[in-house]
Amino acid sequence: MSDASKLSRFEAVVLVHLDAAYNLARWLTRDAAGADDAVQDACLRAFRFFDNLHGPSPKAWFMTIVRNASLDWLKVQRASRAEESYDEDLHTAGAAESVEAAAARDSDAHWVRVGIAALPREYREVLVLRELEELSYKEISAIVDVPIGTVMSRLSRGRDLLQQRLLQSRERKRS
Repeated sequence: MSDASKLSRFEAVVLVHLDAAYNLARWLTRDAAGADDAVQDACLRAFRFFDNLHGPSPKAWFMTIVRNASLDWLKVQRASRAEESYDEDLHTAGAAESVEAAAARDSDAHWVRVGIAALPREYREVLVLRELEELSYKEISAIVDVPIGTVMSRLSRGRDLLQQRLLQSRERKRS
């Protein structure tokens, strides 16, 4: 296969899923720049191994690579954070909340995003893949490399935890 045809096929089969890839990476890394880095790394890995594409679907194959790249990025960040010292100016800057931030904090969508972000990674990733990316249980199973039953269990527990946290937030907001 020529490089031009490989690139053309790669764009048609894999790169059409860039939005989903960024979405997953953003939820896993909890960092916009980190998500960009993870998706870029995933694209390079995917292109390098494009001839070995396998799994339930090209999207699931690519999302597996994105997940792995995101987890690798997190490992590097954890290692570098352990070496950093606490910067008082950095951590106290912007402590006063703006009017816009206060309004965003009060919106329902914001609380859902915060609730999802607070979930443990294994629940957060299956929720994002199922509810936001609308992948099948089989595809999610392939992406996170666990049995379908485990996917369904994590999804159920994740939904329950999210519901509990949203109800708790709503109660705190009322009082």
